[in-house]
Amino acid sequence: MIRAAAVLALLTGAGQAAAVECRDLTHDGNLYTVCEVDARNADLRLFLNDADGTLLGQFSTVDQALRPEGKRLAFAMNAGMYHDDRSPVGHYVENGVEQKRVIANAGPGNFGLLPNGVFCLRPGRADVIETLDYQAAKPDCRFATQSGPMLVIDGALHPRFLPDSTSRYIRNGVGTSADGTRAVFAISGNSVTFHEFGTLFRDVLKTPNALYFDGNISRLYAPSLNRADLGFSMGPIVGVAVDDR
Repeated sequence: MIRAAAVLALLTGAGQAAAVECRDLTHDGNLYTVCEVDARNADLRLFLNDADGTLLGQFSTVDQALRPEGKRLAFAMNAGMYHDDRSPVGHYVENGVEQKRVIANAGPGNFGLLPNGVFCLRPGRADVIETLDYQAAKPDCRFATQSGPMLVIDGALHPRFLPDSTSRYIRNGVGTSADGTRAVFAISGNSVTFHEFGTLFRDVLKTPNALYFDGNISRLYAPSLNRADLGFSMGPIVGVAVDDR
């Protein structure tokens, strides 16, 4: 009986690990780290503040906040732009509660480089949705974070991306499959242009819709790769929680 229980625990742990798989790859001469999440069964969430309203801000703090649930953090990434006080620049929903409304108008900076979009998490699926489509559809997202610009829109690169751009940063973002079962997160290992980053999602990761999260301050937590990026406190964080066993 003991051996059977051990085998069951092993299989359960393997199933959880399979919910997110991270790897390094090279595309068009640039280095990337990619983490693919099975949205059908992964416990994929957004994190901003703890139950007392205190900013979480760091991957380690999110991990500790999960411990009372008997869970730990298996993957995480910064997930959208934020103000100096770490509050989200755009739309933000956590555990079904809207904390910031949708911002649909153009504006300064990358966020206002329309079209931008929303990363929406619902039971069993994850979707990147262009902002105006999101407003029209009004999906019932348990978690949502708005950022911009969109990297890929229905299989096409953002129309403002230029192949000969000289604007290069470490960048991170997320793409989703058409059926919502795959959420693929990527961070560049060297400075890349928007055009280069967008082609990664379109041509390599095969996600018809993809959203830019941020640049320069981009960070990743991927213990399977022995990676836990450090830095100043962040705003919204996206992560996968697994049983702590």
